[in-house]
Amino acid sequence: MPAARPVRHIFQSAAPIAIAVFVFAVSFGVLAVAAHLPGWSVVLMSLLVFAGSAQFAALGVITAGGSILTAVLAGALLNLRYIATGIAVARSLPGGRLRRALLGQIVVDESYALAVAAGEPGRPDRRTLLVVGATLYTVWVLGTLTGTLLGPVLGDPKRLGLDAAFPTVTTRTAGLAPALLAALVAIELTGPNGVVQLDVKIPAVVVAGGLAALRVPFIACVIAGALVAAGLRALLHLN
Repeated sequence: MPAARPVRHIFQSAAPIAIAVFVFAVSFGVLAVAAHLPGWSVVLMSLLVFAGSAQFAALGVITAGGSILTAVLAGALLNLRYIATGIAVARSLPGGRLRRALLGQIVVDESYALAVAAGEPGRPDRRTLLVVGATLYTVWVLGTLTGTLLGPVLGDPKRLGLDAAFPTVTTRTAGLAPALLAALVAIELTGPNGVVQLDVKIPAVVVAGGLAALRVPFIACVIAGALVAAGLRALLHLN
């Protein structure tokens, strides 16, 4: 059995990812406040959901005038992959079912990838999984909080040029939907090591971006892209 990995080394591996996560979290907080969501609800969402792509997708639906139910469905669709991830890490999480379920909240793509690299075949490294997950969870929540505090200072997102791409439902939130789609694309294309992953996500992004260019509703762009990626992955057996 390999020796436990020092926590300091785990933090060093997670540091570049944590920086990127913080930037995305700040962006999420700023855009959510610009969409007139209460700051406390935005931070609560990050506390309970902790899934960047799903949160950006849900926010995009709300920004475009969609219902809360539609936003939840959009986020759930993007997070379906975590069913397989949960099964894969179940043996690495300590405790009974309830404790494993709670700890599973901090398992994300990045913590899973680093844990798999540090662990044995079929068993991701527990310490890496939990330390990286807890680190990214903390950074995501703090970044969201920072964004909600910066949002009122920055004011109307049009000042930042977010309204340049497409018109949206209201004048005050002009350009937020394409900006959210761009953030979602960045999250989905970037792997846990910070390198762009050129796999089934490329055609998925092309489809979603093409639909967005045609001013198709945001939720339809997200669903279409997700379905393309899922279909190609099932067909070609790509990771």
